[in-house]
Amino acid sequence: MRNTRQMSITLPKDMADVVKSKVRAGEYASESEVIRDGLRALMARDRAVENWLHSQVGPAYDALMVDPSRAITADQLRARLADEHHKSR
Repeated sequence: MRNTRQMSITLPKDMADVVKSKVRAGEYASESEVIRDGLRALMARDRAVENWLHSQVGPAYDALMVDPSRAITADQLRARLADEHHKSR
């Protein structure tokens, strides 16, 4: 049984030019390989976001629901970020 499926896609000219350029430069053997690599990167990013949501955002939300006093205002957050930015210089 075949593990691939042929598809026809349409890309904006600038994206198509990038794909062709990658193949011409020898970075990839074919246009399909460029697209597959891009999809792998997209899937990895999606997995990373999903992992972050489950490992950090969800638990932080749950903790906030248990103890709402942990919340800070937008102004407090801006001040904290500005302070950290100032310290890093």
